[in-house]
Amino acid sequence: MPPKSRMLVDALDNRCAITRSLGVLSDSWSFLLLRESLLGRRTFAQFRDSLGIATDILSARLGALVEHGVLEKVPYQEPGQRTRDAYELTAAGHELKVVLVAMQQWGEVHLPQGKGPSVLPVTRDGHERVHAALVDAHGAIVGQQDVEFLRMAVDSSI
Repeated sequence: MPPKSRMLVDALDNRCAITRSLGVLSDSWSFLLLRESLLGRRTFAQFRDSLGIATDILSARLGALVEHGVLEKVPYQEPGQRTRDAYELTAAGHELKVVLVAMQQWGEVHLPQGKGPSVLPVTRDGHERVHAALVDAHGAIVGQQDVEFLRMAVDSSI
């Protein structure tokens, strides 16, 4: 794994919430582990087998996601086996669904494969497709062209 930039080394202390988020979700494995969790994977072996990830990297990524409250360890036991830890999304982990949906939307538009999506975000009840959107404080959808980022002063009240 390449060394982290100086900014990401101290990311969790950064004033910028985007930088702090990258301090937790600092590599592609984190996002793929989130995807697999949302698809129902729970155990170390399931993650390893579905992703083909090296066990040392998997241990480190799962540990970091647990440490930062994205996943939590839950004991489970297969019949005739010792108790092990499973990994389940926390409320904070479930809130990252919108990030993954937005990443998928972007990838479908800007990196199309022509084969259709391999994972489809749908409503639990009616299996209708869902999309990520920008929403204002009143719940109205705002077009991306109508959104800008502002650098805020230290004592800003927005």
